Amino acid sequence: AMRERGTRVVGTVSVMGKTTDGLIELANEVSGAPAGREMDMLLSTGERISCALVAMAIHDLGYEAVSLTGSQAGIETDAAHTKAKITNIRADRVVAALDEGKIVLVAGFQGVSPETKDVTTLGRGGSDATAVALAAALGAACEIYSDVAGVYSADPRIVPEARKQPRISYDEMLEMSASGAKVLMLRSVELARNHGVRVHARSTFSDEEGTWIGEEGMEDAIISGVTHNEKEVVFTLTGIPDRPGAAATVFDAVAKHSVNVDTILQNVVHGVAELSFSVPTEDVQSARNAIEDAKSELGAMEVEEDHDLGKVSLIGAGMRSHPGIAAKMFRTLADLDINLRMIATSPIKVSCMVQKSEVPRAVQALHAAFELEQEPVEEEAVRG
Repeated sequence: AMRERGTRVVGTVSVMGKTTDGLIELANEVSGAPAGREMDMLLSTGERISCALVAMAIHDLGYEAVSLTGSQAGIETDAAHTKAKITNIRADRVVAALDEGKIVLVAGFQGVSPETKDVTTLGRGGSDATAVALAAALGAACEIYSDVAGVYSADPRIVPEARKQPRISYDEMLEMSASGAKVLMLRSVELARNHGVRVHARSTFSDEEGTWIGEEGMEDAIISGVTHNEKEVVFTLTGIPDRPGAAATVFDAVAKHSVNVDTILQNVVHGVAELSFSVPTEDVQSARNAIEDAKSELGAMEVEEDHDLGKVSLIGAGMRSHPGIAAKMFRTLADLDINLRMIATSPIKVSCMVQKSEVPRAVQALHAAFELEQEPVEEEAVRG
């Protein structure tokens, strides 16, 4: 439809259904510890299949299309297998195909390392990141199509009355993505903000307007949404020596293993430190390896893993100028006898770790307490 309106179109396609899971199972059948390079060779095929099939379908609809792998499209990355980052896009071949009147389809989630000449994959959220990076390189806007109609004030599966946001700021979307909202992956929002790419998150199955992510947001909204994440594991290290550099040693090791750490809490009792931090479930084994590395410098320590916690977060740019948001959040949860295990804040976010079984009740209660189902009232209208 976009091409029929005269727009030059570049599409980034993701993998079909459970293809990636199937490929991972195949790898695990032949190897107990598949090499990262070979995993990238294997997993990159999923998007290539999608890309070629979509190109065939477009041909049958009467338009010219060309499918390109990430490397053919000029997507260059660093050499970190399975978690590569895009470093540059040389889009000459994409532009040439557009100049020939073709619809260009680029396999998402992948690129090539100029250093090693190897195929790389971008890890979680890689197809979204590919789309935004291409938009930045081509000076275009970016539409992300998924099975939801936009960014909501909460997950509609938990809060049926959740309200779709017409627009939201980059900073709010960054916090929402980092806190569990699955509409856009964190890396794609970071790329969009850094390169000024406007992103339209909308439904694959409807023509209705979705949510625009850009510089301007819902300025009148104190809270834009409540998000949740049930796919985090909390590590607690006890018996750490209370001396300068101990925490740095732990998180240096964690960083070397490319583990994304979110909430952090440290206590010191009688000269011994206790350190807790949360990581995504897919990073658990890497976190275990990092902790073993830290032990070699800090000595023996006890390590506990808690797989029964979930995170609930309130996000809104209006928090900066409205004190008392955290207090109201904590009181709302206390009234439900929901115990808070860890707390983290930023200027536009308050997050709490609670028992995983309590997450739905917490999300529903906070959405109601802050009346997020209602349209924000414009301050000018109130003054009038």
